[in-house]
Amino acid sequence: MKVEPKFLAPCGLYCGVCGVFYATRDNNDKFLERLLAMYQEKISGLEGISIEDLKCEGCLSDRVSLFCRSCSIKACTQEKGYSGCHECDDFPCDFIDNFPMPVGKKVILRAIPYRQEHGTKKWVYDEEARYVCPDCGQKVFRGAKRCNKCKITIDLD
Repeated sequence: MKVEPKFLAPCGLYCGVCGVFYATRDNNDKFLERLLAMYQEKISGLEGISIEDLKCEGCLSDRVSLFCRSCSIKACTQEKGYSGCHECDDFPCDFIDNFPMPVGKKVILRAIPYRQEHGTKKWVYDEEARYVCPDCGQKVFRGAKRCNKCKITIDLD
């Protein structure tokens, strides 16, 4: 398995299983609109953004969502000279404690210690393996509540 560097978000959210990445990759504007509405419901101050602001090809790519462009976690790791929170002795910090999306925070708190213990390659492999429907084997995105193929309820985070 090849590790794609642009998917290694400093915060610990692996971009290869991100719904925004899937929607961008697949040119699925309908899904991006649903994701945008969900973000606008959960995070104040997003009224003026569009799906174009949301599109992303990975946190460390040339096409980055509004969230990844202005991420305090990303800025902190860059300032400290780290590739991610997994290298920081201060993890978890206030940036993680105040992460605006509950699912994201939950995943970060799980993923960073796992990456520290097992290394990047195993962390990537296991994140990819985690987000697969247990019933039909369809790939799903982080935070999905049901499989888009067989429609069963899932909670893989």
